[in-house]
Amino acid sequence: MNDPEIKAFIIENKDLFWYTPDNKKEDISLDLLVETILNYGSLDNIRKLIKILGIKEVSNIFFNTGGRKKLNYYPEVYNFFSIYFTRNAQRDTI
Repeated sequence: MNDPEIKAFIIENKDLFWYTPDNKKEDISLDLLVETILNYGSLDNIRKLIKILGIKEVSNIFFNTGGRKKLNYYPEVYNFFSIYFTRNAQRDTI
């Protein structure tokens, strides 16, 4: 279950999750949330996501996709955020 701040953020950006039924939007995974916001969100959306989750958490989710293919990111998005998170976030290595 997502905390209230994440739920509010998802509802605020509900148009990006058009394919998810309305009654299930608040409970999407953090993997899907990060992927959708990085692929389709505005710069303000990305800043708010990082503010809510923290840059280290967003970076960890981005690099450790939990079984989801990294190909779900557009190549340009994956390239940009790979460089960005490598330079700006210390991430956990497994």
